[in-house]
Amino acid sequence: MTKRPRPHERHRDSGTARTLATLKVHPRVGDRRKGLLQAGAAIIPCALGSGGIVQVKREGDGGSPRGRFRLRGGSYRPDNLARPVTALPLRRTAPGDGWCDDVRDRRYNRPIALPAPGVSAERMWRDDGLYDVVIDLDHNRGPIRPGRGSAIFLHVARPGYTPTEGCVALKRADLLRLLRRLGPRTRIVIG
Repeated sequence: MTKRPRPHERHRDSGTARTLATLKVHPRVGDRRKGLLQAGAAIIPCALGSGGIVQVKREGDGGSPRGRFRLRGGSYRPDNLARPVTALPLRRTAPGDGWCDDVRDRRYNRPIALPAPGVSAERMWRDDGLYDVVIDLDHNRGPIRPGRGSAIFLHVARPGYTPTEGCVALKRADLLRLLRRLGPRTRIVIG
């Protein structure tokens, strides 16, 4: 007899592994810069943007965008960890990888090769470990609207869950465990 998945779970492949259909992120009472991520029955602490969850995201506002987003896949830093186990597409981060956050550039909110003289871009190969694993949350990706926010990711949190610039960040061990349950059909709901 086949066990039926719970509403928050979805079978993947031949049913041997389960991926979650939905992740839910809510701010913590008393500190809008910290949150709780619900993944099935698990509740995981997370960091949010310094501006909390915002209805209308603007570049540089520090807000985590309210909404429902696909997980587009991401990357991992191969010199710091082995490829995480996940059904999401992942590629290796390279030292020249960046993400354009320059509202004047045609590559805004897209991966970019570094160096890119005269263009503001986030460096994906970081020494602080925050982007050892990074998942693109599909915010402002289709169509891309300049100034509506860029580089909104699920990534590794700083110690103490200090605020992000708009991303959702988890302790590294929690993120690696969670990735086992994520797939291309998983959605994240912020707010």
